[in-house]
Amino acid sequence: MMTPSLDNMFDLSGKVALVTGGSRGIGRAISLRLAQHGATVVVSSRKVEACQEVVDEIRCGGGEAEAKACNIAEKGQLQALVEHTVEKLGGVDVLVCNAAVNPYFGPSNEMSDEAFDRVMGCNVRSNFQLVNMAIPSMLERGGGSIIVISSIGGFIGSDVLGAYSISKAADMQLVRNIAVEWGGKNVRANCIAPGLIRTDFARALWENEKILESTLRNTPMKRIGEADEIAGAAVFLASPAAGYMNGQTLAVDGGRLAGVPRAQLSDSVT
Repeated sequence: MMTPSLDNMFDLSGKVALVTGGSRGIGRAISLRLAQHGATVVVSSRKVEACQEVVDEIRCGGGEAEAKACNIAEKGQLQALVEHTVEKLGGVDVLVCNAAVNPYFGPSNEMSDEAFDRVMGCNVRSNFQLVNMAIPSMLERGGGSIIVISSIGGFIGSDVLGAYSISKAADMQLVRNIAVEWGGKNVRANCIAPGLIRTDFARALWENEKILESTLRNTPMKRIGEADEIAGAAVFLASPAAGYMNGQTLAVDGGRLAGVPRAQLSDSVT
């Protein structure tokens, strides 16, 4: 395989990207930026009208996109999503598993079995299923890039987001397994682990003054992230620039996992 030249390292022209949860927040930002770099994007979420709004925005900017509704909790709908992409656009080169749920906030021992099963079903099982559905198309096209949106919660424990964090740790292992199983066929798989990002999905966290204050205190950059800053990482992982990156988790968290800022450490010591 030829190493891409510097002038096209981030060029996605001719590539087909499928993005779940693509109608808002991180997924919307990723869809817009992948299209900006040349990919034809299939924008998917439960409501096709919301997807179409993103598609219209992409087309107004000169890009190409399609909308397709899909409830990730339904295996049949996942299969229909992949089949639609293959039939309409010829295949899948980039798969972004972004859609996720978090129906519970609180101590793990008070979480219902139904809520736990929903988190694991949508955040882990659906990704596992969708990846395995998309890989055959990637193999036919000579390879591809799978990107799973995880969370820094997959690295650390939480007293209020326990099951969600467990599911995000499982996603990190999912990409490691894909890398081992399919890397030899030029299929790469990586995670992005965002810190606290200003999206509707995370609104309950960044609108909570106590949680926001704690996050800012423990984040070296002293701010929360924006959805577009995750999209930049996704463009990198989808592109030839990340051609030798496989089975990894890229934390985009303002330095949160790097350690406690010096001022905060001094306060804790004193």
